[in-house]
Amino acid sequence: MTYCVAAVTDSGIVFASDSRTNAGVDQLATFSKMTVFEARDERVLVLLSAGNLASTQSVISLLKLRMKSEQGEINPHGMLGLRSLYDIATLVGDTVREVIVRDGEVLAQQNIDPGCTFILGGQIKGKSQRLFHIYPQGNFIESSVDTNYFQIGETKYGKPIIDRVVKYDTSLKDVAKCLLVSFNSTMRSNLSVGLPIDLVVYEKDALQVTLRRRFAEGDAFFSEIGRFWSAGLRRVFAEAPEVPWD
Repeated sequence: MTYCVAAVTDSGIVFASDSRTNAGVDQLATFSKMTVFEARDERVLVLLSAGNLASTQSVISLLKLRMKSEQGEINPHGMLGLRSLYDIATLVGDTVREVIVRDGEVLAQQNIDPGCTFILGGQIKGKSQRLFHIYPQGNFIESSVDTNYFQIGETKYGKPIIDRVVKYDTSLKDVAKCLLVSFNSTMRSNLSVGLPIDLVVYEKDALQVTLRRRFAEGDAFFSEIGRFWSAGLRRVFAEAPEVPWD
């Protein structure tokens, strides 16, 4: 299991993903769930993935393989050639279906779920920034001012803080901080989510990734924000009014 989240605001998009794929008693495995496609000054696309690791890696490998022709020219029907985020979301969805059709029956015979889910966001020059949630069936939905963030993977533990803090007019720095607290809350309750955490901030119209950070084991800031959040919750709880029994 994993946890990925992205939120779009009026000033940009923040993306975050963990890297844990196996959390058995004696085995921990990590793979990055974030893929960045960047053509500086022309487009930035960020893809977050959750679900069957082999399926997600196959989808990403096919998207990369088909970005350019054998002669090294940009494929007009690939990630770097298509001229709208909607068309790119359609491409990712079609590729998901292709992989599931190819591998799904064999995996199902072994009681293995081949499904995978993606979050796609970014901006193409001259177009608006957009954020999509792509389902295992290949269809997708787009974010809005009212629903401005998507989660995939182990979502339930980190959702309450995002619901309370992240709005369309929230600053990017506050969104980034909130998403890290969301990861801290999730990790406290679920061992299948863990460090390292990849964090990317895309500022609207920059057409390049402006801020990128990985929080690995022992990261001082991530530990500090976890302690601060826990202490703050205990303090607020202690200050809450008592139950009026009578």
